[in-house]
Amino acid sequence: MIPLNEIFISNTQKMLGEETPAFLRALEDAPALALRLNPRRDGAEEAAAAFVEGAVPWEENGRYLIDGAKPGGSVAHAAGAFYIQEASAMASAAALDARPGEQILDLCAAPGGKSTQIAAALGGAGLLVSNDLEPSRSKALAGNLERMGVPNAVVVCGLPGKLASAWPERFDAVLVDAPCSGEGMFRRDPSSRGEWAPASPEGCARRQAEILDRAAAMLRPGGRLVYSTCTFNEFENEGSVTGFLERHPEFAPEDFSLNGVGASKGGMLRLWPHRLRGDGHFVARLRKAGTLAARGEGAPARPDRPTAALLDALEKGVCRLPGAWLGMRPARLGDRLYLVPPNAPDTAGLRVVSPGLCLLRVGRNHIEPEHALAMALPAGCALRAAELSAEQADAFLRGEAIPFDGEKGWTRAERLGMPLGWGKASDGWLKNHLPKGLRRHG
Repeated sequence: MIPLNEIFISNTQKMLGEETPAFLRALEDAPALALRLNPRRDGAEEAAAAFVEGAVPWEENGRYLIDGAKPGGSVAHAAGAFYIQEASAMASAAALDARPGEQILDLCAAPGGKSTQIAAALGGAGLLVSNDLEPSRSKALAGNLERMGVPNAVVVCGLPGKLASAWPERFDAVLVDAPCSGEGMFRRDPSSRGEWAPASPEGCARRQAEILDRAAAMLRPGGRLVYSTCTFNEFENEGSVTGFLERHPEFAPEDFSLNGVGASKGGMLRLWPHRLRGDGHFVARLRKAGTLAARGEGAPARPDRPTAALLDALEKGVCRLPGAWLGMRPARLGDRLYLVPPNAPDTAGLRVVSPGLCLLRVGRNHIEPEHALAMALPAGCALRAAELSAEQADAFLRGEAIPFDGEKGWTRAERLGMPLGWGKASDGWLKNHLPKGLRRHG
């Protein structure tokens, strides 16, 4: 095991005093790996049962993993039954306390753990905008939101400053899970110990200050800002919050509590690995002065005739669109048709990874339903569905065709009622239409 930096130990001792030996011992323990059940999947609890052994107190859908469990390669994972996430990392979205109908920005969102947690709390109602400034990470973020069946998310890739210029006072709540020196990773990723340097915290704090300032500009009066890190030092935690409040007198700390952790002080709460089953996290919640005024949804946009024809073809040949999606706006981009969430912000001039839920691809004389639609569509909405055995589901995820004697046409492949993707039934086979990038090898 790579030894801890002596300056890191000294800094921690100033905060913890006589608890320091217990803290250092905790860093040598196994990490607190966990998963979050997806409430959009009715079979999630059953599918995850073989991998889990107890509840994460501060997240109702959180479950700790059994030692040695590897759920990432399971059919249930591919079906979006759960998201694998370290237990402490669930604390910041829990503190944000998203409510259905709200419009929320996750500013530093990749790979998507906190975004999918927020989406679960929104329950398909409202708007989630998820951003990451790295193109490859933002694509992975979009992929995780798609796998979990989130219908009401927009994914962008941009610098916070550019977003702040485009979206002043736009959101009801903003989450900043800031890039940090990663001291909370010392247990889960021992190599990170060697990457830490005494100057790391102060350098990260400067970057965090800029991100927080941009986040503040995008928050509506009366809205809440949650700031979190996976590090322990005071520069990036209490120091960043104190500095922000000095620069922004229109904000005030807002106390909260998390089950199994306790109550915050001055709007700030720490999760220490020697006090609970988690790798460590810092969370702060701040409230912007003012009153969060009601926001009208506006009338649903009527599609033009070509778009209406595409939607009609989809409903006749693939699925019924659920009533909860009726307020979403159809938008044609290239050869794809999307449903854009109500009140989605203007993305002109921004790099958009996903403007909403991708419904279909338009061919020369046909349409093809998109994988995102298969994953987001509620149970019972597909016109045809095929419940696969465990062996068939494995074969489907490898891209293989499945023997099938059902009705011809587009058919959603399912396992335990949970979606795997589209196939097209014909001549006794379910021909596989799983995207090639999602197919497994071997």
